[in-house]
Amino acid sequence: MNFSDRRYKFSSHQMNGLLYKVPEISLSQNLNENIEILKSAYNDCSDVVFREFIIGSQTNAVLLYIDGLSNTEEIDQHVLTPLIRMKCLSQEALIEIMKKEITVSDVKEIYTISDVFKQISTGNPIILIEKHSNGISLGLPMWEKRGIEEPSAESVVRGPREGFVETLRVNTSLLRRKIRHPSLKMKQMVIGRLTETQVIVAYMEGIAENTLIQEVTNRLKRIDMDGILESGYIEEMIQDSPYSPFPQILTTERPDVAASSLLEGRVVILVDGTPITLIAPCTFAGMLQAPEDYYNSFYISTFIRWLRYVFFFIALLGPSAYVAVLTYHQEMIPTTLLLTIAKDREQIPFPALIEAFIMEITFEALREAGVRLPKQVGAAVSIVGALVIGQAATAAGLVSSPMVMVVAITGVASFLMPRYATGISIRLLRFPIMILSGMLGLLGVMLGITAIVAHLCSLRSFGVPYLNSTATFKIQNFKDVLIRAPWWVMNTRPEFYSTEEGTLRRQTPGQKPGPSKGGEEG
Repeated sequence: MNFSDRRYKFSSHQMNGLLYKVPEISLSQNLNENIEILKSAYNDCSDVVFREFIIGSQTNAVLLYIDGLSNTEEIDQHVLTPLIRMKCLSQEALIEIMKKEITVSDVKEIYTISDVFKQISTGNPIILIEKHSNGISLGLPMWEKRGIEEPSAESVVRGPREGFVETLRVNTSLLRRKIRHPSLKMKQMVIGRLTETQVIVAYMEGIAENTLIQEVTNRLKRIDMDGILESGYIEEMIQDSPYSPFPQILTTERPDVAASSLLEGRVVILVDGTPITLIAPCTFAGMLQAPEDYYNSFYISTFIRWLRYVFFFIALLGPSAYVAVLTYHQEMIPTTLLLTIAKDREQIPFPALIEAFIMEITFEALREAGVRLPKQVGAAVSIVGALVIGQAATAAGLVSSPMVMVVAITGVASFLMPRYATGISIRLLRFPIMILSGMLGLLGVMLGITAIVAHLCSLRSFGVPYLNSTATFKIQNFKDVLIRAPWWVMNTRPEFYSTEEGTLRRQTPGQKPGPSKGGEEG
């Protein structure tokens, strides 16, 4: 019998050395019995505090909280002090009188032992009273949290500088600051048998498809794991094709990106304990769009987007095309350039494919080393390492100078990808295409491209085709794909996200911006 089979064989009130099963029983009117159950559950937990006191000099009670998760100053000032100083009380109306005496905004009653565990684990102290089968939960959580900072992985020259943090309620408040309409709905769920991680499903009522909301909720409910420590756990569990190298869920640390996705009719998933937020569904075109595209003028954004598309193909096919042409199609190279390359490769003992593999793997290793090292030395080590190793490999006759240049351009091209997950996909697919090009030349490159396109055509993200933006030849779908059209042209929502093509702006379709007849802005 393995551990997963044994852990649910425990009795409700005892430990057996492996895992304590939370008892689904009601609170008892006997205070000592409740304390005994809770102390047995929190055995060897030095941070759990049981503060016994007397309410109004006549009723025994206990205050239970976890040190470090609850605000002890507020507990002393607004809970213990007024309760201990209370006058003679009626036992029948004790709970209601206590609610009035406690100067805490969030006060609610609880009735089971499992409710006690859930409340104190979120930082809410619990009061249990003699001769009462219900307790009181106090909304006094307080723990250390990181301040709001600019996301390091999604920095922009122009745009908001705030990013999500690890605290769930801070993240929801950041969204509320962006979208202040009551149509923004946030459903709360708890996932993880042991971690009981809080998850928020956010969407715009009346804009997002009801079927999409229901599908996201159903997939989250089907997750059955011991713990959720990061949103990556959820992403892998709910995506349509988990074996695909392409990301099918958009991730972001930026509240403005999440807010814009909500306005388009997509669903945002916020996970407690991580700043990485999930957005579903997504398309391939969305993976090549950056937040700053919408903050600059449309012609600058269009130019940068086209530059991004060009370097996307260079990052994917650069080394493969070089290997194919150099190995099988030398007639495509100008004579002068071919003689220069032949002179550089005269002392190289490896074929072009092996040479490309050596440089690409070395470059990927240096990139990962730069990520894992401390920030103060990571960038310097990766850059200096690439220069030193490239120069040493060329001087030693292991690789040629043109190959070093091709790999360097390919590496720079991969840095232009606005989404880290997209860059990872390109880096993975670069190697099988290199193998095909080394075996079949340009025919192998074309076979690789055909296989990738066929795979992209078969992908779905919560029912939305991955190439939906480009597969359906409608003008309104291309306003934000190949170009970034002006805002007065992009006046409808994407039809494959929202319930209807609702107007994004109050301006009528086709109307250009400018002052109205009254002299005010239109």
